Amino acid sequence: MIPSTLKAQTSADVTRPTPLPQLKLVRDATQARQTVSPALSSQCANCMMHWVCIAGAVPSTQQERVDRMVHTWRKVGKGEALFRAGDTFHALYAIRSGSFKTVVSHPNGSSHVTGFQLAGETLGLDGIAADRHTCDAIALEDSTVCSMPFHCVEDLCQAIRPLQHRLHQLLAEEIVRESGLMLLLAGLTAEARVATFLLNLSSRMQDRGYSGSCFTLRMTREEIGSYLGMQLETVSRALSRFQREGWISVNGKQIELANKAALSEL
Repeated sequence: MIPSTLKAQTSADVTRPTPLPQLKLVRDATQARQTVSPALSSQCANCMMHWVCIAGAVPSTQQERVDRMVHTWRKVGKGEALFRAGDTFHALYAIRSGSFKTVVSHPNGSSHVTGFQLAGETLGLDGIAADRHTCDAIALEDSTVCSMPFHCVEDLCQAIRPLQHRLHQLLAEEIVRESGLMLLLAGLTAEARVATFLLNLSSRMQDRGYSGSCFTLRMTREEIGSYLGMQLETVSRALSRFQREGWISVNGKQIELANKAALSEL
């Protein structure tokens, strides 16, 4: 059985709910890129991810102050690094479109995927502790981020309590995510881990107004395995079994969850 705290939502009745602390996965940003004008505006209110972004906590009457803070946005090509472990910490980054993975490297030369971040989420929180980043943030697809200098964020937090509260929420969600990942790795079988991964991804997609049943996996199976603590072959076997059972349908990177109830029972 999948722990209830990690089960994905299946209801389609709720629109734009407050994102709950959960494992950081990735969404398909294709529709987002198609609906945003090529001439991206720096104004937060005009961004389709505004309502899930950290800046969305700011009352509309004070939005202009946030617009002045978010004075730059940056394109990050697929495979490029937004920042690297050891880089000096300067800013938080709100993902405007696209998706990322965070990776830590070990002294023996191996690396481990620690999370997947999607549009509307914030990157760079790891740098707050020691003024240096502790991981690499790599784009899984062509992406854009809004840069928020951290000293400006701190100043605004003193004046805008909802923003301060949202920052505290983000930090707390990181703690909850780490605890959830430990439970996932230690308490579940390999197939249950993969099922939990897919169900959480489905929930995140649905939270953002996209289909929770049909979506694109932006990460490779090897990256999924690194995140879940298993070999690529194990991930492939689990997906193959799910497909044989008729629980999912896979076509390249496109996946359809046909029987979420069966996945949740693993």
